[in-house]
Parts: sequence; C-alpha cells; structure tokens
Amino acid sequence: MPHNIIAIDGPSASGKGTLARRLADSLHYAYLDTGAVYRLVALQVLNNGHDPAEADKAIAAAREVELAFEPEQLQNPDLRNDHVAQATSKASAHPAVRAILMDIQRNFAAHPPLIPGKPPFNGAILDGRDIGTVVCPDAALKLFVTASPEIRAKRRFKELQSKGFTTTYDAVLQDMCERDARDSERTTAPLKPAEDAVLLDTSDLTADKALEKALHLVRQCLA
Repeated sequence: MPHNIIAIDGPSASGKGTLARRLADSLHYAYLDTGAVYRLVALQVLNNGHDPAEADKAIAAAREVELAFEPEQLQNPDLRNDHVAQATSKASAHPAVRAILMDIQRNFAAHPPLIPGKPPFNGAILDGRDIGTVVCPDAALKLFVTASPEIRAKRRFKELQSKGFTTTYDAVLQDMCERDARDSERTTAPLKPAEDAVLLDTSDLTADKALEKALHLVRQCLA
C-alpha cells in the first residue's frame, strides 16, 4: 500500500487542497479530501439540530456518515460554508469521531475507487490534518503544506467574498487562528508535520509553482 500513496497535510487555506487535486490529475491518482469527510459529520450534526462540541452527538453523526458514505457526497456545496468549517473543527476534536472515520480514509488509500470507462488509478492522494502522522504513516511521500496566517486569511477572505458571504478580513483571521489552535492543541491526532514530511511553504508561491515543486519531489521519492 505505501508505495502509491501521497499524504498531504497542513492548515486551512494553505493551498494543500488545490495542490492535492492538481497533483492527482497530473499523476492519475485518486484524490480524497479527508477534511470533507469530517465536514460531512459536522453537517450531519447541524442537520440533526445538535452542537458538534457535544461528543455523543458528534459520534452518532459519524456513525451515520460511516454507514452511508459514498465519495459523491463530498461534492455537496453545503460542506463549503464557513459555519460548517467551524463546526468541523469542533466535531473532529473528539477521538471517537476520528476513529470511526479512519476506516473510510484507509480503505480509499488502499483501494482507490474504480471509475467505469477509465483506467485504474495509479495510486491515491489524501489531504487533511493527520494523513502523514496517523492515517497513512507509511505513505511514500508526505508533504506538509503551510503558509503564514495572514496570507491564508487573505485567501479565505477572498474566497468567501467571491461566494457572497459578508465578513471582514479581521474576523476571518481571528477564526482561522482559533481553528489552528484547536487543531494543533487537541490531544488526539493534532495538526503537525510527520517527522519525515517535506515542508512546502506556499506563502509566496503561485499554484503552478507549488505544483512544479511537488512534482519534483514525487519524481525524487517515487522513482
């Protein structure tokens, strides 16, 4: 399994999702946004009318997601609003939630989905917060993609504006810093680079330049 898996971790708005998708397209790898799987849980909690900070409610929602999971569910546009993003950070802090969703992620990595009429994928790329440290610790290549909080807040602010959300840069920066603290300080699977991860700072990189650097690393590590 490890030889054809790439793990990409990093904080929100670091550029890891864009990089992971483009890298997957370039290599013909299956791509899983593991954060979207956790967003499914958060959305389920909210739809059930509960608080994602309540462990029992989040765990129940995670079990519902596990039983009914299909990759197509990750395309739900409701997963991308900021309210769900904040709820996700709270729900994912519960160790039992992370344990329940672990099988979904590892199964995808070990057995990329087959798409009718297309050749099998060459491997899998997963991005998230704990792929290189917990989900796929034996991945052939581990990238930790980051950027300064200010740059990341500017990116998220522009994204929210483009979607019609009313907010301010200062509010986005504060929310991002609070989320970073929750993700980094939780006792289970905190956000941190794996010991053998390669750090990729995208603060001053275009998406094309980040992809170029990542492909260079792939050629080095997976040759």
